[in-house]
Amino acid sequence: MDYHNFDLIIAGAGPVGCILAERTAREMGWKCLLIEKRSHVAGNCHDFIHESGLLLHHYGPHFFRTDRKSIVDYLSSYTEWIPGNYRVQASYREELFPLPINLTTLEKFFRCSLTPDSAQSLLRAERIEVNEPKNSEEYVLSRVGKKLYEAFYLGYTLKQWGIHPRELLPSVCGRLPIRFTREDRYVDELYQIMPKDGYTRLFERMLRHPLITVLLNTDFLKIRHLFKTAKAIVYTGPIDAYFDFCHGALSWRSLDFEWVEMNKPFQQPCVSINYPSEHDYTRSVEIKHVTGQKHARTVISHEYPHSGGDPFYPVLTEPNLSRYSLYRRLGEKETTEKAVYFCGRLATYSYLNMDEAMQNALDLCQVLKKRHHHD
Repeated sequence: MDYHNFDLIIAGAGPVGCILAERTAREMGWKCLLIEKRSHVAGNCHDFIHESGLLLHHYGPHFFRTDRKSIVDYLSSYTEWIPGNYRVQASYREELFPLPINLTTLEKFFRCSLTPDSAQSLLRAERIEVNEPKNSEEYVLSRVGKKLYEAFYLGYTLKQWGIHPRELLPSVCGRLPIRFTREDRYVDELYQIMPKDGYTRLFERMLRHPLITVLLNTDFLKIRHLFKTAKAIVYTGPIDAYFDFCHGALSWRSLDFEWVEMNKPFQQPCVSINYPSEHDYTRSVEIKHVTGQKHARTVISHEYPHSGGDPFYPVLTEPNLSRYSLYRRLGEKETTEKAVYFCGRLATYSYLNMDEAMQNALDLCQVLKKRHHHD
């Protein structure tokens, strides 16, 4: 392959990389080379056909949701949609509770009948006064008190992150809302939908363009010295790896998956059940609830978090953010001097929802158009 014959080099064929390739090829007429370390496109959104015949999410459930109509309209060029049945429950003392915490959760946990007003009064009595919470433990205690914190947050966080909630930033455990209604959907966004044929098909269609070349099973960092003539490079991998860990390694959490096939149409009442205290895994996922498949059998995935392996989630602690700030400054210098751009969750060491990552990619496309279109 002639590596000098491309306008844009993109490291990583996840949603960010695919959108960048599609937009710059179609809008700017750039020849794009998309390089992916794994054997497939779509990144952690990748889904596959299991031996049972079921379409499964390879790297955990991915719930597409957004308030951005523009993103839905854009993606609709490459997929039809089905409703996203995103409902999650938590297991506590062998009972299932709606998650995020809502009025039903509170009634079942405290064994009483509640109205929205009385539920708010109950939580006000349970809360521990914390002015300006400095970590996830203080944040949750200040919202729901010790009983709910220990039932639904503490054990799950210890398993998921491998450290105590008091070491994590408030935002980590602050992502879930507290509701005083009976709304039991996992998220609140206006659009809660799922690609009808799966995420992988969506992104494969996106990449069907004569100006886009996809190179799988290839580590960009091992061949980056070959790309001297491209107008720009976009890197979507872990930023510490790009700079050879010169400021030390950032902390990431990864996941292992155990797949269990069952001879029944459904095993669970919803797509995901969290286990804060039971089992070594954090949750069991039955993706059939959101893919809409009709099948006599089902498959459950159990998720086991650990350090090492493919990076999934940044561990947002003060020391890690301080280290990342050093890498961010190196990245800014690399952008100015070498037209290397850093985009996506791994490259910006941030926890981004899918639509946020996609919007970042679309925004970067506009930057590339402004800076390099006439190079």
